[in-house]
Amino acid sequence: MAVVRWDPFRDLSMLQDRMNRLFTDTGRTWNHEEPSATTTWSPAVDIFETEGEIVVKAELPGMDRKDITLHLENNVLTLKGERRFEKEAKDENYHRIERSYGGFSRIFSIPATVDEEKIRADYKDGVLKIALPKKEQAKPKQIRIAE
Repeated sequence: MAVVRWDPFRDLSMLQDRMNRLFTDTGRTWNHEEPSATTTWSPAVDIFETEGEIVVKAELPGMDRKDITLHLENNVLTLKGERRFEKEAKDENYHRIERSYGGFSRIFSIPATVDEEKIRADYKDGVLKIALPKKEQAKPKQIRIAE
């Protein structure tokens, strides 16, 4: 009979390996071809800053303006909406549904230097562009040195 050295962490290591395999195997059995009723989606967003404003661009293809809401309160910009699934054919005629549908909500903190009265939003070609102009005192000023 072989003598085996006792390792107190061996059982914990085995338990961790089993748990990792459990989650890995579960991910493989889930059918990615079928839409999930619990799937939530979040539109891709780009945020950048120019000298005079902060710009937020969100990709919202296939949505109507009426399905998108913007709200600004206490330096928090909230973008909400819902992309609805419109059946163009019977369910049995679909081979694959990969686009995400349903409601979404994105929340962004914006600096207090934004002039809330001059915010504007445009929606064109599935891209929502929100321009957040900076207040005059927030813009950098060139100071001339007296000679």
